[in-house]
Parts: sequence; C-alpha cells; structure tokens
Amino acid sequence: MEFFALHIVQRMYNARSNNNMVVGKSKQFALTIIFAAAILLCGASAVDAQVDDICGEFGFIPSLDGPRLSAPYIYGKVNITTADTSAKAPKVSIVYLNRGQTPNRQTVSKTGNYCFRVTGGAGGTLIIDIDGVEVARRPVSNFGTAQQREDFDISISAAGQQTAGGVVASKYYYPPTKKTAEFYKQAAEAEAAKDLAAATNALQAVVKEDAKDYIGWGLLAGVLLERKMLVEADAAVRRSLELKVEYAPAWLTAGRIRTAQTQYAAAIEIFKHAATLEPENARVYQLLGEAYLLAKQGTLGAEALNKAIELDPLGMAELHLQLAHLYQLAKAPALAAAEYKKFLAKVPDHPDKAKFEKFIKENP
Repeated sequence: MEFFALHIVQRMYNARSNNNMVVGKSKQFALTIIFAAAILLCGASAVDAQVDDICGEFGFIPSLDGPRLSAPYIYGKVNITTADTSAKAPKVSIVYLNRGQTPNRQTVSKTGNYCFRVTGGAGGTLIIDIDGVEVARRPVSNFGTAQQREDFDISISAAGQQTAGGVVASKYYYPPTKKTAEFYKQAAEAEAAKDLAAATNALQAVVKEDAKDYIGWGLLAGVLLERKMLVEADAAVRRSLELKVEYAPAWLTAGRIRTAQTQYAAAIEIFKHAATLEPENARVYQLLGEAYLLAKQGTLGAEALNKAIELDPLGMAELHLQLAHLYQLAKAPALAAAEYKKFLAKVPDHPDKAKFEKFIKENP
C-alpha cells in the first residue's frame, strides 16, 4: 500500500536532477529509431557513493557484504530544524520494525544519517521519535530493489517540542487528534501485517472522527484499491482531493484506480497532472510510463520509464526489464540487451541472471 504514514505522508527520495520531462507526441511507433534517442544513460556511481557514505558510518559496506546493489538496506537522512537555535540539541531516534527481525534503533543528534541492514525480508516500518515522543511513522515498501532510501524533514517549535501533534512540518501535513493518531497506528500495524480489512476499518475510523482529514481519505482510497473495491476507492479519493486539491498522493491513487478500470487515457492525464505537482517523483513517471504502455503508446511509455530511472536509478532498476521486453517486441534485440546489461549492473544476483547474460551474448 502506498503513501502510508502516521503523521507525515511518505516522500520518496528523489535524485537531485531538476530536469523536467517533456513528453511529446510521436508520429509513429518507430521504436528502433526513436528509442535509441530516448534512452537516458543512468549512471549509478553517484548513488553507489551515497549508499557507501551513509551505510559506511554503521559498518555496513555493501561492496564488502556482497554484491553492491543486492545487499538489503534501508537508509536515509533525518533533518531536524528548531525554532530556538540556542536550545540543547534533541535526541533523535530512528527505529526500524520488521516482523522477521529484532527491532533496530539508531540515534542521531538533531540531524544525521541512518542505515539498517534488512535481514527479515522486505517491508517493515520506520519510526522517528524526538526525546522519546514519536513524531513520524512510515511504511517501507514490500517491493522494489533491495536498497531503499527514505529521508525525513522535521521541524520543532519551541512551544510544542514535547507534543507529537506540533513538531512535524511537511508538504502534506494534517495534524492528527489524539484519537486519530491511535487509529493511524492501528492502520499502520494492520498494513504491516497485510490485514487490509483491519486497515480499512482503522482508516474509516479516522475519517469518521475527522471528516476533514484529507490524508486519511487518501490512505483509505489506497487500501480500498488494493482490495479491488474500486467504486468505494473512487469515492474516497474524490473526497481527499475535494479537501486538498494539490495532494499529489491522492492523484496517484486516482490514476491507479483509472488504470484498474482500464480507462488508460484518463489515467495518463491524471499522472501527467501529478508530474506537475511532483516533478521529481520517480513513482509518478513509472505509473505514467506503464499507463502509456497499456494504451499501446510505446514510445511515450519508454520516455516516461527512462525518466523514472533517471530520478531513482536504484529504486527503479526493475524498469530496465520492462524496457528490454518492449525492445524485444519491437524487434530491437541489441537495445534490449543494453537494458539487460544496465539491470544486471544494479542487481547482479538476480535469479534470471544466466538467462539475461545468454541473451546479451547472443545479441551484442
């Protein structure tokens, strides 16, 4: 389930590129010609260095533990700003919960990096607490590549330093009440346990308690979508956007609902709008690219997928496989082989490695 949080909405880490994507109209489905110009070279060396710099602080060096990009880690940066610069630096703890392993905790002073080795399987929950007070909770995706980055930006006011409701500032923040905070906690625990019915009940309790909580409505729409309750999901996402029209996570859910309804043209327009709200969100371009492909607009789909890879080379590594498959359908095996090479450079121990290497050898 996407964009699940207790106090702040998930903000996936974006690469530093500020380039805006231009999705033009294609005159024909000439993949072998147009794709060659559309491919973006996605060098992973800068991201490798970021992983090493952060995880190296904790003795976790991917290149020493195994193949660099297959070692499972959750890592990122916590940035704390305070209204009173002369005040004592708060104690900031980052906790990683995963049902398959012992809870891990790391502490930073005001601002710093964290890195957790994942040994209990994908997924889990990240929690940030300041001086013993929980201020943020964010789920870790069960999908994607082994290494995931999650950054947190948190501000503390002088008056509200010890209250969870007054310490978080984010692009999408709606202050929870004491009751809704408890419901959010229940929903996060149910989602982590993959109990979508219980998560639905908890989020319904949130919006019943506070009908203006646009985040709650958006999260409820996402859970209902996962349960294939499309009519109910559509109603919830509409309510979320009525309350906050610029809430990008709800737009993404709306686009996914249209995709599930096979309304691909509508989904494309929704994702294009979401890209104007969050132009550096790789997930937006992934969904846009996949919608284009479902609508049989291969060239535009490839452009969007390449943009997603550019923004998040590691998190979107699997998209190389989609591009490779697309090139194979377009009878462009050399281009497909190039995508397999890029993928194996990022995921060197993939179960289908031998098959990919055989294809690369046969299509130099």
